[in-house]
Amino acid sequence: MREVYFIKQNKEKWLGIEQVVQGKVKKNPDDLSSLYINLTNDLAFAQTYYPKSNTTVYLNHLSSQIFQKIYKTKRVERNRIFHFFATEVPMLVFQYRRYLLYAFLFFTLFTLIGVLSGIYDKDFANIILGEGYVNETIDNIKKGNAVGVYQSGSTWGSTIGIIFNNIGVGAKLYIYGVFGGVGTLYALLSNSVMLGSFQYFFYDYGALKDSARGIWLHGVFEIFAMVVEAMCGLILGTSILFPKTFSRFESFKHGFRDSFKIFLSTIPFTICAGIIEGYITRHALKMPLMLNLIIIFGCLVVIGFYYVVYPYIVNKNINNQINDAVL
Repeated sequence: MREVYFIKQNKEKWLGIEQVVQGKVKKNPDDLSSLYINLTNDLAFAQTYYPKSNTTVYLNHLSSQIFQKIYKTKRVERNRIFHFFATEVPMLVFQYRRYLLYAFLFFTLFTLIGVLSGIYDKDFANIILGEGYVNETIDNIKKGNAVGVYQSGSTWGSTIGIIFNNIGVGAKLYIYGVFGGVGTLYALLSNSVMLGSFQYFFYDYGALKDSARGIWLHGVFEIFAMVVEAMCGLILGTSILFPKTFSRFESFKHGFRDSFKIFLSTIPFTICAGIIEGYITRHALKMPLMLNLIIIFGCLVVIGFYYVVYPYIVNKNINNQINDAVL
């Protein structure tokens, strides 16, 4: 069968499945399974006769989406929260993985701007961090206690305040995405420049090592989560600016639903960062260096695996199940 005729023969059916995937048409689980089987038959045919065609790529993508739809609508025997974090969020992160890359690139660029600003303007730290904070930190550095600022206040009081503050920062990074993503980039710029100038400030006073031992204990979770929250804001902004074949409102609803789920996944990491900052960072210079490194790199492995590596594993497992169904 010629590919053009194959497409013409099945086009309406595939468009109907797209409607189901987009949520415009409701189907019960049995009907979804029937659509999935029918679609995988078409995919198997396309893989056999048009292996390098865009039609095959399209059908494989559509099969993946309908499979996810079935996976979400079928009765889940495991804990719903576990399913959300173990499967649903990783699938979305994989789907929008390029936005995570964009967020990391912007974060890196903005942080470098903060570093360079500190290098060429010695008063820049005072402007960004506040003169009172800078003077207090300088005094702490002279006393040999670069992380002294984290030792004030009670542990539980500091923890609660830090958690709510960080959640507020993350919410701004995300919600400001409604301004076409520009608001998110501005919020990311403000926080990243502050981070860059903050780290250079310690370097300039010869206390970078001591500051890193304390700051990055909680900073790995906090900063990585901030980048993911910026990713969510960019997804939201793009859904408004580039609706593609959807109406702008439908695209926004779709973008909001997906990005909000990813945003929710950052909350546990933000809470953990607050607990570490409130209870552990204040003891950073008293603990063995090896323990500092274990905590810092342990946090990096956990959150890096979850948002960078694990989504590929989940996607591969889903594709394997699709291929098994086709075969």
